Amino acid sequence: MNAMTEIPIREHANAAAKASAKAVALSILVPFYRDDATPLIKALAPLMRPCADVELVLYDDGEPDAELNRQICAIIDASDVPVRLLTSARNRGRAAGRNLLAEQAHGSWVLYLDADMTPPDAHFLSRYREVMAADTCDAVFGGYETDWPTDPDLSLHAVLSRASDQHDAATRNETGPTAFCSSNLLVRAAVMQACPYDDQFTGWGWEDVDWAVSAAGDFNLLHIDNPARHGGLQTADVLLEKFRAGAANYKRLLARHPELADLPGARAARLLKALPGQHRLRGLWSLASTHSALPLRVRALALKLWRASWASEVI
Repeated sequence: MNAMTEIPIREHANAAAKASAKAVALSILVPFYRDDATPLIKALAPLMRPCADVELVLYDDGEPDAELNRQICAIIDASDVPVRLLTSARNRGRAAGRNLLAEQAHGSWVLYLDADMTPPDAHFLSRYREVMAADTCDAVFGGYETDWPTDPDLSLHAVLSRASDQHDAATRNETGPTAFCSSNLLVRAAVMQACPYDDQFTGWGWEDVDWAVSAAGDFNLLHIDNPARHGGLQTADVLLEKFRAGAANYKRLLARHPELADLPGARAARLLKALPGQHRLRGLWSLASTHSALPLRVRALALKLWRASWASEVI
């Protein structure tokens, strides 16, 4: 037994969840850390209500906000659809938390969503149930869309997300498994048992790409158009820190999948690595990415150079 499995968890289940445990086909899995999942719970309830075989399982990773945990328990108790909350005594991290959710799910399929996501329309779950019924693939990524933020401090993230991550299924299928994300991901539970997330990815970034590339070797992965609405936009300062810290995970990704060294991000990192003293330019790129007076395209380029610069340290 490893250290992660020794971390205690507790479960809070409502009456509907206790009554439906043996008849679940789809488990919707939602990890969170400080994020309030209340809007998602309320948005999913009317989509789940016509289905007798869908459960919602939430996971509070380390319970950093005990009051939020209590509030979500109260919402679960008041809900008439099957909802469970798993709470970990200590923080496990993104990859290990998703593995725990898959282990605790009752369904033969699982759908990962982020706590700050919401379904786009009343047919969101129906589209995934069609995939399940067709039984022609093992996992699908539905994509996501982000509304343009009213807060100008979040505009840089919106620009970066729309340019890098928000694409239709045709475009994502051309890219392949590296276009998969760990949220709005429908996958057979048996696939998660055979190919769990690598919990040696700690902190932020790249565990989803690692999982998809690994799973694609043995299973059929596809992209479809069923985007979830995604919040979670962050300020430039937060992105700078995430991209800096994410370099360690990027190193692990390339070590596990050397073939990914030909991707554009890795090529950019190698070009910067060959530039003497490039690390001294990080202050300039950091300043440019946070300077609100600069055009967003210039700030986005500066942020990408910052990310490539840190990646060049580990490539």
